[in-house]
Amino acid sequence: MMPEIPAAEDSLRHWLLWLTDQLAQQGDAPAQEARWILEDVLESSMELWRSPQAPLGEARRARLLSLLARRLDGEPLPYCLGHWSFMELDLRVDPRVLIPRPDTETLVRWALAHLPVEGAVLDLGTGSGAIILALAQARPDLDYWAVDCSNAALALAHKNGAALGQNIHWCAGDWCTALPAGQRFSLIVSNPPYLAANDPHLMELAAEPIAALVAGETGLEAYQAILAGLAPHLEPGARIGFEHGHEQAQAVRGLLQRHAWQEVDTLTDLAGRKRVSTAVWSKDCA
Repeated sequence: MMPEIPAAEDSLRHWLLWLTDQLAQQGDAPAQEARWILEDVLESSMELWRSPQAPLGEARRARLLSLLARRLDGEPLPYCLGHWSFMELDLRVDPRVLIPRPDTETLVRWALAHLPVEGAVLDLGTGSGAIILALAQARPDLDYWAVDCSNAALALAHKNGAALGQNIHWCAGDWCTALPAGQRFSLIVSNPPYLAANDPHLMELAAEPIAALVAGETGLEAYQAILAGLAPHLEPGARIGFEHGHEQAQAVRGLLQRHAWQEVDTLTDLAGRKRVSTAVWSKDCA
C-alpha cells in the first residue's frame, strides 16, 4: 500500500527525508537507499547536492513513487533500479541474474593480480557478466570467455558487455561442455551456485533466480561438475579461483586437491570470512 504522499513541499531535500522515513522498515540502510532512488530518478548524483531546494516535478515524482512502491513490496533495490554498481562498473541487472555483491570483489581482485601476460580467461557461471567484464575492463588485450546455462542471463550479460564495448565470447551450456574442443585457458574464475537445497538463506534470496543459487543437495555439485570437465581446457600452470560459502572452504580445497590442483589456498573477504579458494594446475600432475 502506497504511503501518504507529501502535499505541501516539492523540494528534493524534502523528498529525500520522506523517502528515508518510508524505507525505514524495509532495510537496514534507509537513508542510503533513499539517496540511491532519488539520484536514479534525477539521473544525476550531483543535482541533489547542488540544488536541494529544487522541485522534483510531476514526471519525476511519478517514477519515484513507482520505484518506492516496488521496493516496499519487497523487490530488491537493484532490480527496482534495473542496474547496480560492481567494481566501478554500472551493470544492468534484473531477475534473470543474481545481484552482484561486494563479496565477489575478493575473487575479482585475486584474478586481477593473476591475469596472464597473454592467453584466454574463462568465467564459468557468468550471470550478469560482472566478473569477466571487470577483468576485461582492466586488461582488454586478453581473450575473454564466459559460460552460463541460462540463455536469459547470457542475453543480459551480452548487453552489459556491449554497453562497455567489450567483446566477450558468450557461451551457452552446461559448464565445460559449452566450450569448443581444444580451447584452453590460463585463468579460470567462477562464482557458481553453492547453496544446498535446504539452505536457510534461500528465504532471504527468494527474488533471485534459484538456479543461480542452489547447486544441489550438498551445495558442492557445481564445483564437482566444473572440475570433472575442466582438465582438457587447461594450459600448463593455469590458475583457478572459486567463490564459495564461508563454511565450504575446506570442502572446496579438498575437491581441488583430488582433481590434481596444487598450491591450494583460501582467501578471506573484507569481513574476514573464507570466501575464495585458489589453486594452480600442473601439467605433470594431470
